[in-house]
Amino acid sequence: MKRATFGARAAASLAALSLTSLVVTSLGCGAPSKAAKGAQIIFQGDSRALRQRAPGAAPNSPGHPAILFLAFDGVDRSLIYDMLKRGELPALGELLGGLGGGFAHAHFDETLLSTLPSSTMAAWTTAMSGVPPARHGVTGNEFFMREVRKLGAPAPVSFDDSKPTLSIYTDGYLDALRGLPSVYDRMRQDDPDVLIWVAVHQIYSGADLLLLTKPTLVAHAFEHVVEEAAGKLANKKPSRDLYAAVDKDVVSVVIKQLETGPVPDVLTVYLSGTDLYAHIAAEGPDEARRAYLKEVADPALGQLAAALHARNALDDRYVVLTSDHGHTQVLHDDVHALSTKGPEDPPALVKKAGYRLRPFQLEVDDKADFDAVYAPGGAMAYLYVADRSTCPKEKTPCDWTRPPRYEEDVLPLAEAFYKNNEDGALAPKMKGTLDLVLTRRPRPFAEDDLPFEVYVGQGRTVPVEAYLKEHPHPTYVDVLSRLRDLGVGSHGERAGDVLLLAHNGDRDDVRQRYYFADLYRSWHGSPSRKDSEIPLIVAHAHHASAELGAQVARVLGGEPHQQKVTDLLLALRQGKTIEPR
Repeated sequence: MKRATFGARAAASLAALSLTSLVVTSLGCGAPSKAAKGAQIIFQGDSRALRQRAPGAAPNSPGHPAILFLAFDGVDRSLIYDMLKRGELPALGELLGGLGGGFAHAHFDETLLSTLPSSTMAAWTTAMSGVPPARHGVTGNEFFMREVRKLGAPAPVSFDDSKPTLSIYTDGYLDALRGLPSVYDRMRQDDPDVLIWVAVHQIYSGADLLLLTKPTLVAHAFEHVVEEAAGKLANKKPSRDLYAAVDKDVVSVVIKQLETGPVPDVLTVYLSGTDLYAHIAAEGPDEARRAYLKEVADPALGQLAAALHARNALDDRYVVLTSDHGHTQVLHDDVHALSTKGPEDPPALVKKAGYRLRPFQLEVDDKADFDAVYAPGGAMAYLYVADRSTCPKEKTPCDWTRPPRYEEDVLPLAEAFYKNNEDGALAPKMKGTLDLVLTRRPRPFAEDDLPFEVYVGQGRTVPVEAYLKEHPHPTYVDVLSRLRDLGVGSHGERAGDVLLLAHNGDRDDVRQRYYFADLYRSWHGSPSRKDSEIPLIVAHAHHASAELGAQVARVLGGEPHQQKVTDLLLALRQGKTIEPR
């Protein structure tokens, strides 16, 4: 199968958070550059015009059902469903037709699962592309593309650098990484006149207008979250104020845009503060997100609903709500944070096992000498190894276009992590921190990859299904097929030659949870129900909940994975059921 190539400068964001939405708008003072597919971004204050309509073209396309797509970051299903059904989110409840009507015109799906890893970039790219990570290629917040010897880092964990993140919006960086049409591109294929607005979401290819927030507000929020996550504000309780200001401003920008001109057929509004604050909240992610949804998000959505009502834009519009992942509380200390910095953290173990590790930075020289790459990401981390026969001596660049040798290159590293997890000989801090070490026989990057298996020591592996049958993980959900979505496909090698899964979502005791990142108070990425069960609500004033539920069930089918969100949006927009890709 032909591979997509790396077509834009790599970008980075804050340490593993979904902060793209926060830093992008500091581009407001810069010069316009090229967006995805060569479309020029035209700077218009708080909005970016992504395409121009031909003279005489229809301003929008009201002949198809309209959609309001509400994208919440870091909100699991049980949390928001409970709040809605208790009446704690009255504005959102009214938007979904719930006040006084018992949600008679809304369907609350109980089956949708996040992709693996249950992390921002992989999840949203999956939801908005309609294919799993092994096909679109964005396998995490950070990953290695061996065929071009480049790091993909739309939201890096191993280093901090906000500036390159701007290229997600100026150069279509995330579009270049995924290399497939977005849901908006596909809508436009069927209906060229569709008018699409996207407010701050990372995926916007095919839209007409990208709506952003204030640059100065963003800059302060960026600095604040990095300092809080790193513990530099130890004498102050972490505050949600800046994140709340960003989300409120996002909604204000949308409302302002709705004052004049044609109403969008498809409007996506992305709220990131629930996730950002959950990562660093001293009170824990559940209490923090409940308060944030109730006190920040809900009033803002009430204002958005009023603006849409004023334009008669809700009467015949589907409202679809979903999220990318949930959250799992962790401890904010060096013991539980498996970072890139300590003498007993994962990178140190890689080096002690005899590998030369790629530096933790976005770009390295073409002649840089490394035969291993480490890409952390919360509950999961990826390890990539080269065919070391191509670079046996130091200062010799490896040929990363060749797959590594299984016995000589992959298994020694898998064995090092497996054995250290048992005895702590190389890195005592990491003893007992890993739930699973996964690996598979490598294939050339131009071929579909094999499924991961569980490494059980001394060069032996066991199929995941058999391992989990013998070692039940009751908190995990649908691991086998979601690992297949991550690792089996044309880009499956981007999930690593060795995949590490920390004890995190499998542990009830927060003191037994670990995570591959710097210091935080909450993380995600695991196959656990807490991280993986995400909301999907579809509401329409003129359709009964049973009718909506039947439509959702037809689209989601037997594997209700996150890529089906694209299929659902297309089906609703077309007014019929379509077959998933």
